[in-house]
Amino acid sequence: MAVQRMDNVAIVVDDLDAAVAFFTELGMELEGRGPIEGLWADRTVGLDGVRSDIAMMRTPDGHSKLELTKYHTPAASGAKPENPPPNTLGLHRVMFAVDDIDDTIARLRPHGAELLGEVAQYETIFRLCYLRGPAGIIVALAEQIG
Repeated sequence: MAVQRMDNVAIVVDDLDAAVAFFTELGMELEGRGPIEGLWADRTVGLDGVRSDIAMMRTPDGHSKLELTKYHTPAASGAKPENPPPNTLGLHRVMFAVDDIDDTIARLRPHGAELLGEVAQYETIFRLCYLRGPAGIIVALAEQIG
């Protein structure tokens, strides 16, 4: 049997409220929020004594979701280096299509977003950029222009 769909991408954050505010400002909607703990959680993630809070964010079209997770126990471990460059092995980035890239960047800056490079144009098709989001993750933005 083939994969039915990709359900969500999880991002571990140190400040759940700030991450929810960031992705809400980006245009995602908070679908739900709640605690996660118990033997089932321990068995699923392979850690003992899991106690966390999650917030499920969804895109306005309802097709994509981010699960934002704040671990209380065991404490989250930091990535090395703290803000890995885009060519680091593992999860590379999360990309969103936006209507207005300049407006989106301006709205996200008060939430800690910092451009990694600059807004660049790919032929006459897209304007693109990478920025640093909550917990140091890389968020890519794409505005279709052609």
